Amino acid sequence: MSVPARRIAGANRHRRRDAADAVPWSLRVAAAASWRFLLVLTMLGVVAWTLGYLASVTVPIGIALLLSALFAPLVERLVRWHVPRALATLVAIVVGLAVLGGVLTLVITTVTASLPQLSSQIGASLARINNWLQHGPLHLPQLQQLLDKAVNAIQGNTAELSARVLSTAATVGGVLTEMLLTLFVLVFFLYSGNQVWRFLLRIVPASSRDEIDVAGRRGFASLVSYVRATVAVACVDAVCIGVGVWVVGVPLAVPLAALIFIGAFVPIVGAVVTGAVAVLIALVANGFVAAGIVLAIVVAVMQLESHVLQPLLLGRAVRLHPLAVVLGIALGLEIAGIVGALLAVPILAVAKAAFGSLLRDPHLDPVEIDPLLPGNARTAGRSRFRASRDG
Repeated sequence: MSVPARRIAGANRHRRRDAADAVPWSLRVAAAASWRFLLVLTMLGVVAWTLGYLASVTVPIGIALLLSALFAPLVERLVRWHVPRALATLVAIVVGLAVLGGVLTLVITTVTASLPQLSSQIGASLARINNWLQHGPLHLPQLQQLLDKAVNAIQGNTAELSARVLSTAATVGGVLTEMLLTLFVLVFFLYSGNQVWRFLLRIVPASSRDEIDVAGRRGFASLVSYVRATVAVACVDAVCIGVGVWVVGVPLAVPLAALIFIGAFVPIVGAVVTGAVAVLIALVANGFVAAGIVLAIVVAVMQLESHVLQPLLLGRAVRLHPLAVVLGIALGLEIAGIVGALLAVPILAVAKAAFGSLLRDPHLDPVEIDPLLPGNARTAGRSRFRASRDG
């Protein structure tokens, strides 16, 4: 390169250096943080889209993981009693399916037996409400016309209703397929979950394998704690509200209790929705006074749940901020619908325990962490201080 060319190149480098130095330091930091934030956000979006796109596979795996957290302690106890693991797995699954089938049978038979009485009560209540709306202080005489138009529209769209029936049949077929996949995955999680976890650890670099192992064990321990506490809270909610609804005289007390039990697995949102359903049925079937009493019962039970049961049962291991719970449920609904809302909070609980272990725990031997003990979900934030003090 000639001397003039070197001078020109040096001058250009000097100009570029001057231009870079002219950018304020705060703006450089903001730009660096911005593109890194966008990169992380894009990665999370890709992961969420992939999970939603493969929902027919990821959702059964997630449900099987939840059920394994519920049944694994029973399997391990049976194994300690010298029961073969295969037989222990079979007993746990059969017991779970028997309980689920019994609950569904009870709900279906109760709804079928109470449906004629409920229909007559709803018809009479709607007539009273319609009469009050037309001749009461609101003066809405056109309400009956709107109801008649709605009925005629429903009766006139028989072809659309038939198409919906066919679509529902296809949906039922897909649900049955996913249930079979869930059962298949659950069998292997309960029978050889440790082998599956060790196989997954092979893709982790050897230098950080122990830390990831401890984090995964703590995450599963938090899942065990969450499932146990949620089942206990759901049972208390269902029994208290169901007994209250039965005492008030609202029909379908048993199905409402079962609905409240299921709704308790979606924190905050599930309780609000199922409680609103109970109040609405009380309003339609028994009037405003019964609806007010049921509303008071639901609010009292929810206060008991939020201030006593959840802090006592969940503790610090799985405690999540309400904002994180609501946002997680909203994202779960957007990605995978109702099932996504069901799985959102357990995923947050596992992520909190796992990342907390990576950030705060000292280097531990994975053998020291039993994933089936809920107490092991808590990160040993103070054990680092004790280890440094003792060592």
